[in-house]
Amino acid sequence: MLDKKELLHLKKMAVTIRSNIIEMIPPGKVGHLGGSSSIADVLAYLYFYRMKGLDPANPHNPGRDRLVFSKGHAVLAQYAALVELGYFPREELKKVKTLNGLLQGHPDIDRTPGLEAVTGSLGQGLSICNGMALGLRLDGSDAKVFCVAGDGELAEGQIWEAAMAAPDYKLGNLCLFIDLNGVQATGPTKDVFPISDVPGKFRSFGWNVIEIDGHDIEAIDKAVTASDAEKEMPTCIVAHTVKGKGFPFAEGNAAFHNAALNEEQYEECCRCIERMRKETDNE
Repeated sequence: MLDKKELLHLKKMAVTIRSNIIEMIPPGKVGHLGGSSSIADVLAYLYFYRMKGLDPANPHNPGRDRLVFSKGHAVLAQYAALVELGYFPREELKKVKTLNGLLQGHPDIDRTPGLEAVTGSLGQGLSICNGMALGLRLDGSDAKVFCVAGDGELAEGQIWEAAMAAPDYKLGNLCLFIDLNGVQATGPTKDVFPISDVPGKFRSFGWNVIEIDGHDIEAIDKAVTASDAEKEMPTCIVAHTVKGKGFPFAEGNAAFHNAALNEEQYEECCRCIERMRKETDNE
């Protein structure tokens, strides 16, 4: 259980992640603001509290926990956390999505230290995580595998093949977060490709399912702690989130799934970050 000091630190790191996301997409530069900011609180908890064995000097430490972004288009959120951990120089944030930069538009493990898989073709990340979890078990490792998938991504059939396989192999060392923000690239998920009762579907396949507010760090902590106690069943944490969280003009707005901010919007984002910083400073 988090103490007050730890909780406040993680809230501040969530703000820092959102700030770094904005730094990577200055006015005129296209980037995935919506789905990156919706998962920021989960990443703050995982990277700055829960995940073990992370070492920028030894990114391939065999005992490390793994995190795979199946929704690879939101990798800006990962970059925003990894730079704070020291995996690459801060100046790389200015070179996102450039040929000479370490940080590409989708995860590239050949370029970016700290990443675990190449993703972006949606639906593949959970299968990759199944393999990682199986491999770690064969090695006798107690490391854990975390996967982050989007709710729009659930339209991909491979997700469901992997979802059926994980309980069959009793992958208790696997924890899947579904970023259930209700909006995908072209509109609300209920209008584009409705998938009803996501928690019930995963339960029917044999997963340990937990539903939470994905912006409540204490709830995230309780859910991951519960997943650690489950040794045989994989855990699916259905995180109810807001697309574009923290930036009111972008919240729940499909137009900011992947878009360029204008000067006025960028300045508003900066003001939002300052407000968030003041709120956490006053807690």
